[in-house]
Order: sequence, then C-alpha cells, then structure tokens
Amino acid sequence: MTETRGPLDGVRVLDLSRVLAGPYCTMMLGDLGADVLKIEQPGRGDDTRAWGPPWVGTESAYYVSVNRNKRSMTLDLKLPAAQQIIRELAAQSDIVVENFRRGSLERMHIGHEQLSEPNPRLIWSTISGYGSDGPDADRPGYDFVTQGESGIMAITGEPDGEPMKVGVAIVDITTSLFTTIAILGALRSRDATGRGQRVDTNLLSSAVAWLANVGQSHLVSGQPARRYRNAHASIVPYQAFRARDQHFTVAVGNDRQFSALCHAIGRPDIAHDPRFVANPLRVENRDALVALLHEVFETREARHWLDACQAAGVPSGPINSIEQVFQHPQVLANGMLAEIDHPLAGTLRMAGIPYTLSGSPASVRMPPPLLGQHTEEVLKERLGRTDQDIAKLRRDGVI
Repeated sequence: MTETRGPLDGVRVLDLSRVLAGPYCTMMLGDLGADVLKIEQPGRGDDTRAWGPPWVGTESAYYVSVNRNKRSMTLDLKLPAAQQIIRELAAQSDIVVENFRRGSLERMHIGHEQLSEPNPRLIWSTISGYGSDGPDADRPGYDFVTQGESGIMAITGEPDGEPMKVGVAIVDITTSLFTTIAILGALRSRDATGRGQRVDTNLLSSAVAWLANVGQSHLVSGQPARRYRNAHASIVPYQAFRARDQHFTVAVGNDRQFSALCHAIGRPDIAHDPRFVANPLRVENRDALVALLHEVFETREARHWLDACQAAGVPSGPINSIEQVFQHPQVLANGMLAEIDHPLAGTLRMAGIPYTLSGSPASVRMPPPLLGQHTEEVLKERLGRTDQDIAKLRRDGVI
C-alpha cells in the first residue's frame, strides 16, 4: 500500500452508489486521497461484483476497475438499525454520493434533507438517468439507452449502417467526470461559506454536453448531423486509412500539415490541386481526396507511413489493440499501468491515474475491497461499536 497524502486527505465520502457512474466518481475522489466508504447490500454487494468473467479471485474485472481506494461496509438499508448507522456516518461525512431511484432514500429516512439538516456542511451528490425534474425524472438510467437517446449513436458508425454505440460506457464515465468536477467545486464553495449543497448530475445531460462541436454545428446551421465512419465532420483528412497490412490514423489539423503530408507520401501535386488547397475546399471535395490518399496508402505497410508522417510533423498513429495499449512505451512512461497487492489475486494490475499533481499526488493506495471487508473496522473506528454490538447487528441481519 502506498502511503501518499493526496489533496483530499481528510475528506470523508459516504458512497451509496453502485454499478459505474457513481463508483467511478468515488474512485476518483479516493485516488485524490479521500476516505471513501462504500455501502453495500449484505451477501450480494454491488451488482458489478457478479459481472464476469473474467475474475480477480471471486471479484469481476468490471467491479475491480472502478472500486480501488475504498473500504466496503455491508448494511441492509431496509432495516431501521442500518438506517441509524447511515445517519451517524453521514453526520461525520463531507460528501454523500448516491444513485438510488428518486424518493427511495427519503422513504428510508436517509435522504438529502434528512441527512443534511444535522450536518449542514454535507455535500450531497445525486446521479440519475434523466435529472430530478421533468417528464422523465422517474425513469431509470442506462448508458446504452442514453447513448441512443442523446444522439451519440446517431453520429457513430457507418453512414449507411446501423447506429453504433461507443465501445465503453462513455455516458456513465462522462457523468462521473462531471460529477467529480461539481463535487470539487462544491467543496471549494464550502471552504468559503461553511455550507454544503446539493449536486445533481444525470446521464442524459452529460451525453448532450458530450456532443460538443457536433451539437453546436447543428444549432448554428440547423442541418442534421451525419455519420462519417472514422472521419471528422469539419476537418479533412482526419480519419483512419488502410495501409497494405493494417489501419492507422491521420489527423491533419491545418493547411501546413496537409502540405507536409502530401510531400511525406511523395505526392506534392495533391497539395497544389485547387480542390484541396484549403480545409473548406477539402471538406467540400472529401470523397475525391480520400480516394486519392487511399490509393497511396494501400501501396506500403502502415509502419512506413507512420514513420514518414512523424518525420514530417503530421499527427498520426497506429490503431492498437487493448493488449498493445498496455505495452505501449508512452503509456508505461505515463504511469498508466499500476500494480497493487490484492487479498485474493496477489499482484493486481490496473489502469493508472491519468493526471499528476506535483505537491499532493494522487495514488493507488488500496485494492478494490472484498464485500464487507471493513464493516467491523468502521463500526469500531468511527461509531464506537463494541464486539457485542457488532455481534447483535450480525444476528439481526443489519450487516
């Protein structure tokens, strides 16, 4: 275990979330040094614990991917004694993160107002599918459904093929990023005012925000967005090409880079063709230019073209498999392959932390916890429960 004091050292997070968006958010808070306590259902835990194979001991790789730097405590929240423990823990916490269906926690008397009243410094973060108000507020949220509903699938895939989702649950992950940003903003505000506040994020809004320039282009032009395979709507050439042996990417961002590309591939005449001398013209004549480039690229191996592009300062790269990604020299140099001891699997390799802080670094300190691994520890350490108290809680099915 690496003992590093991150910038959130001393901040306590009560994690009432499960699956992906919430746990990814609380993992990031844990990476930054927060003490994250994950509350799970006795005997079952987070649904993702069973989302295998593959497995890390008895845990799924899916669960392991988003639950490091946390402690796990089991509580049956339907029972009044468990609800009382939540109230006591919330009174000592700085942040609550939850993604229950609207009204569920309130019916158990552990909702936002019920827990914030005795602890006005509490920052309460709710992650939902569609928001806290509006006609769809009570609908459950699923990444795949939201990718379709938000338009992401409509702009992904082959122009004449079926709509295509992104290969990872990008809406869940984007929502977790927005949630973490908002929580950090609320912490900063609390430093100034002494009061916490409620943070609301949802999958649909996050996905719409993720549309970025594509959404803005529609709002400006009124034109429907199209699918461009791996190409870019506004920049040409900016897409995948096939060499003799495999695909690779070329990302020409300006006219100077386009000229450099044409010279690097031995076709300076293309750079001087009046159809292609400026990016707006290249967008207008996309099909003709791409066909010319395909003819050239198919004559040699990808490595030849990548070396030529790199020497000419043209952005390009291979299309790596996931196996190749975790062998990539720069990925390794950036610390994006981390290792930590796991109680069942021995040395556990994980994706690292994608940022650095020079004075208070984030770190992978704790492996993803086993179900209920820290229940007794937390009851004693935080709440002063005795061995007799804990034994009774077990007999009553509370923990």
